[in-house]
Amino acid sequence: MDRMLFLAMNGAKHVEWQQATTANNLANVNTNGFKAEQVSFRALPVIGDGAPTRTYVVDNTVGTDMTQGTLQQTGNQNDFALGTPGFFAVQAPDGTEAYTRAGGYVADSTGMLRTRSGLPILGTAGPIVAPEGNQIQVMTDGTVVAVPLGQANPTVQTIGQIKLVNPGDRAVYKSEDGLFRMNGGGTAQPDQNVKLVVGAQEASNVNVVDSMVQMISHGRMFEMNVKLMTTAEQNDQQATQLLSMS
Repeated sequence: MDRMLFLAMNGAKHVEWQQATTANNLANVNTNGFKAEQVSFRALPVIGDGAPTRTYVVDNTVGTDMTQGTLQQTGNQNDFALGTPGFFAVQAPDGTEAYTRAGGYVADSTGMLRTRSGLPILGTAGPIVAPEGNQIQVMTDGTVVAVPLGQANPTVQTIGQIKLVNPGDRAVYKSEDGLFRMNGGGTAQPDQNVKLVVGAQEASNVNVVDSMVQMISHGRMFEMNVKLMTTAEQNDQQATQLLSMS
């Protein structure tokens, strides 16, 4: 009875973890550039005498769905999306280099280009800073130029090159802050094949219908494991009564 109880309890716990992952995907259905997390179960054998056929089922996050979200035209020249596989580099809050597909920028009071969430956008030579009194333009290859305002024949100045990388889906992992980092540390090399689409945003790739079906499935599986725990408790009580009568 104890084994049945612990197996059901373990199953309920890991179903709840999967439900939390699916709920997080649904919560980010409107987050630009968000990549859904994929979950699965794996079986682990129970170690001990008398239980060679018993297995625990545990949650296993198998990775991230890296398929491209829908590109939505915004008409805003401060928006950009990646039209190819890959990422652009940003400076994470801990100072390390990280990667994202949530395009778009704003210039802070110093002229530094930042993402809408406030992270500095990294160029091939570090953060990109625009001189005061200039209009910023981003090209499809990641080149950032500054055009002086109020001049009849302005001289266009290249101020940086957004670091565009494509290390491959298996070379990166998604960290808790939603940014991607290289497996084993280090940084990715620039890739000239990665291109931007200016005036667009990449939508989340979360499939709402699939996620809702998963939530229903998680709920039913949780209820099933709870019923197994209840059954184990009832069987234990009945066995105790029979032993007392004997």
